[in-house]
Amino acid sequence: MRVLLVNMPWSPIDLPSLALGILKRSVDEHVPGATAEVLHANLEFTDWITRRTEFTAEDYEYYALSSYFMGCGDWVFSSALYDDPTWRDDEFTASMSGRLRKSRLRMTRELHREVPAFVERIARRIVEYAPDVVGFTSTFQQNTAALAAARHVKRLAPHIVTVMGGANCDAEQGAAVHRNFPFVDHVIRGEGEAAFPQLLKALGDPPDSSGARPALGAISGLCHRDADGTSVVNAMATAPLPPATILPPDYSGYFERLASSVARNWVEPKLVVEGARGCWWGEKHHCTFCGLNGSFMQFRSKSPDTFYDEIMDLARRHRVLDMYVVDNILDMGYLSTVLPRVIESGYDLRLHIEIKANMRRAQLRTLADAGLIYVQPGIESLNNRVLDLMDKGVSGCQNVRMLRDGAETGLSVSWNYLHGFPGETAEDYDPVIAQIPALEHLNPPVDLSARIAIERFSPYFNRPELGFSGLRPEAHYRFTYDLPEEELYDLAYVFEAPERGIGEPTVSALNDALAAWKKHHVEARLTQADLGDRIVLVSRRRAFAWRAMELTDPYELVLFRLLDQPHTPAALTRKAAGRLPGAAREEDEVMAVLDRWLALGLLFTDGGQYVHVAPSAVNEDLLRLDFMRHMHTAGVEGPRAEGPSGGEPPAAADRAAVPVSV
Repeated sequence: MRVLLVNMPWSPIDLPSLALGILKRSVDEHVPGATAEVLHANLEFTDWITRRTEFTAEDYEYYALSSYFMGCGDWVFSSALYDDPTWRDDEFTASMSGRLRKSRLRMTRELHREVPAFVERIARRIVEYAPDVVGFTSTFQQNTAALAAARHVKRLAPHIVTVMGGANCDAEQGAAVHRNFPFVDHVIRGEGEAAFPQLLKALGDPPDSSGARPALGAISGLCHRDADGTSVVNAMATAPLPPATILPPDYSGYFERLASSVARNWVEPKLVVEGARGCWWGEKHHCTFCGLNGSFMQFRSKSPDTFYDEIMDLARRHRVLDMYVVDNILDMGYLSTVLPRVIESGYDLRLHIEIKANMRRAQLRTLADAGLIYVQPGIESLNNRVLDLMDKGVSGCQNVRMLRDGAETGLSVSWNYLHGFPGETAEDYDPVIAQIPALEHLNPPVDLSARIAIERFSPYFNRPELGFSGLRPEAHYRFTYDLPEEELYDLAYVFEAPERGIGEPTVSALNDALAAWKKHHVEARLTQADLGDRIVLVSRRRAFAWRAMELTDPYELVLFRLLDQPHTPAALTRKAAGRLPGAAREEDEVMAVLDRWLALGLLFTDGGQYVHVAPSAVNEDLLRLDFMRHMHTAGVEGPRAEGPSGGEPPAAADRAAVPVSV
């Protein structure tokens, strides 16, 4: 049996498909007599479109990632799905004219006219391969491209069995795909590495006297058709796959194909590795806005030996050291098992991973030592009340501490700021906005604050009592698909909802502050060096006139060191008295110090807690020289007035999306 697995646009071009890499190995190892190959149609498209338009790497990233919530990438391929180069162009233009700049709108419409020829071409390539089964993965904005290719393959070669799976085919979405698009013979919902080999084995067995294949009914999550073509939907599995059964991916062919593509000049290829699925935090407290993990939230991780061996094997096999770890959250056990072995391996790995925002500095140092250059903690806000509305399990001060400790340990921290939560008020945001100038030396969010989207599988989607009811599929589904709204409801992942939370004045004030943070970040600096009898602080931030100072008072040294972690004034007063019993002070005296340090931009406060925002200097000797230079220039001891000066820009945070479901 010949199996061809197809990775259509808009899958990221700098990453091989984890889903198809796992499925290829699953077929090769578990289906006797079957072989699987992967067609990297996303790279084929890149080469094809750059010969016809002024298409760039920035354009590809826009349609693959940035435009996801507007659906631009899916609309582009709707013309191929419906054999109409002008498919709902008027509706798209009317909807997007106020949201897209003119050049982007023009490019999107041009792609929409061009892509039917590409889909016809790729369908012929697939048919020429002569597969018995062709499988399409669909994650993020691949859905219409995958459907269009399946339709054209079926038109050219009706005998080829077409299969779809991936994150866009989970639960109700997969059932909707199957019943609305009859050219898709089978849809696999949920984890595919068990179901897909079972499907291939069932297809390889001869049908019974009626032409049916009874074995299809036993495959969890499978959508198939009965004798008269009616869609039959099997119940999904009741439990996720055990981690020991999750195979490592086979990326044969990706790097060779990339080397011959124009995309080789656009990107540095990276490996995708997987240690765990699900979310251990989400099992206990599902973040209200999060729709990741789909049908299976249960956290499970590979054994440390297995995960370490997979990382090393992939690095040696492909001679690539950049890796995305796609786990939705780090298995904390890996800090003492996998990562120390990575450190000892001698491989200069550059890893990217998602973590929880309350990790401590020592844990972050372990990540940095193991080659973690990019972390994505789920920060989302710097205010306690809003974080509680999300059920995040962290505080605003803990999130700021993460930004500070990430800067100190050399990690690029990538994060988003979200708003629009039922119950939030302007009073939750105003104090944070006022303090943002003190944080400009730390990593800003990757973009301005965004109103939350309502995602399928999230508590906001499943529980209207949390504040969102009367949901409709986002508007872009209505001009992308030729389906009634009740079908779009099952197909869609993102939904329209009434705006909740803060109003436009507060949103504008927040985004103005975030824009200033992003603009001035590369010039901003704040560091501290604890020299025992004094703490040296150096600052270059536009909102604060002082440039260098020393803390020498023993009581203030104790307070500042305690503020390495978030504390209330009462707790600071109590703990400081325990460390300096002969110099105990009253809480109002501690508050006076905190107020003074807040005015100097040394602290962040939220929810009654305080934390200092000064990362330790990377090189204390250089910091001392810097301090002496500032003091000599000023001719004074302590803070002085001075205009803004330049600073060393920190490493920029990478930004990427990775597949999260097979």
